[in-house]
Amino acid sequence: MRTRLVATFVAVALISAVTATALAYREARTAVLQRTQNTAVNDVRARVGAVAVDFDLPPDQRSLDRFAARVSEGIGGRIVAVRYRDLSATSDPYADTASRIGAGLRAAVRAGDDAVFQRVRWRDEPYLVVGMPVAYADGDRGASGLEVYAITDLRAERDDTAALLDSVRAGIVPVVVLAAVLALLAAGTVLRPVRRLGRATRELAAGDLGSRVAVTGHDELADLARTFNETADALQASDADLREQEAKARRFVADVSHELRTPLAAMTMVATVLEEDADQLPPDAARAARTVGAETARLARLVEELMEISRFDAGAARLNAAETDLADTVRASLALRGWTDRVRTELAPGVRAVVDRRRVDVIVANLVGNALRHGAPPVTVTLRTCRAADGAPWAVLSVADRGPGLPPGAGRRVFDRFYKADEARTRSTDGDGDGNDAAAGVSAGDGGQGSGLGTAIALENARLHGGTIEVADAAGEPPRGAVFTLRLPLRHTGPGEEGTE
Repeated sequence: MRTRLVATFVAVALISAVTATALAYREARTAVLQRTQNTAVNDVRARVGAVAVDFDLPPDQRSLDRFAARVSEGIGGRIVAVRYRDLSATSDPYADTASRIGAGLRAAVRAGDDAVFQRVRWRDEPYLVVGMPVAYADGDRGASGLEVYAITDLRAERDDTAALLDSVRAGIVPVVVLAAVLALLAAGTVLRPVRRLGRATRELAAGDLGSRVAVTGHDELADLARTFNETADALQASDADLREQEAKARRFVADVSHELRTPLAAMTMVATVLEEDADQLPPDAARAARTVGAETARLARLVEELMEISRFDAGAARLNAAETDLADTVRASLALRGWTDRVRTELAPGVRAVVDRRRVDVIVANLVGNALRHGAPPVTVTLRTCRAADGAPWAVLSVADRGPGLPPGAGRRVFDRFYKADEARTRSTDGDGDGNDAAAGVSAGDGGQGSGLGTAIALENARLHGGTIEVADAAGEPPRGAVFTLRLPLRHTGPGEEGTE
């Protein structure tokens, strides 16, 4: 913008200077030529009138030569040519007057009764030719037929106007330089608050809601700065309110979950007793006892998951990391839940990384449990390694099934909390609750409905390791199923995050 402003100032100054130069040159040239023309015409008219008083008609060649010489002497030695019918005389016998006195001027002199003039160029030099007929006031002589032409050299006037043009041209450079300097000063005055406003806007966009702009003056830029500050104040206040509300919501979820643990523990004990004695109850009572036990277990898992989510939201989740063989971790997770015979594994040996084994178990349980519950066999778990674009090694764990796959658009929301892939269901089909079953001590993969938090917790656990989880449709002919891919960095030394929750 500074460049455009300076260029605009310089362009305007240059155009103005050139225009002023052209106008000044034209006016000066016109004034000089007009003055010279008027002086020449008046001099010729006065001199011819003075000499013609004593001139006798008809003249002979000698008297005509003498007449031309006398007129020339009275007008500063200009070249004078005189014609009378077939006779002609020149004050300078060596001057070429015929080339400088045009036919049009001769015709105008013969047809008129006063002096006329014409500017001509002869041999690339400018000249002024003044012509006039000689007429007598008395009735005896009247129109004499005598024509007088005076040739004035205009080279001095040309040089004067050229010198003036050079002087004006020489003044263009300092004018343009001055305009550039003024443009820089004006650009600095205008752009300095704009740059400050831009810097404050970038800081605000980067999250610094305390960024403000100093307001100086009462112009439009000052109004813009005031508006920006008011907007930033409103945004900061809104952000503070939202943060406070979010903190209250997190505390509420954590408090509710914590308060529910004690009654849920009692309910779980009662439900366990009822389930153990269900065979001794009537069929309807036995079915109700088993339903209460299942729903109580699901509610307990939901509370545990809510508490886990609240720890992630509060930034209280920590890794208890140690170097671990990922293939052994996957096998142990499958064996714990009795999935070894239901899942096909392709696990590369020797893939070791510094991870929190419990959290990796939660991720595997969630992904495999979802594939078994919502997909179709064969469910395949693949472990391999790869390198990123920067050459860093990564572990890649894929869980694929051959079920119906994800509904259109579900891939972008499958990790949302409580997301329902099928709105007709009362609970989400993507979460399973068994993602935290290992942590809660509950057997996973029971085939029941999930809470809708399992995939969200799995993704948070992956991010806590510096990794991620991606989802896509499997390749091949339909039904292709879905593929969930866990990516973890292969670190063989402690990440500096060890600790307990």
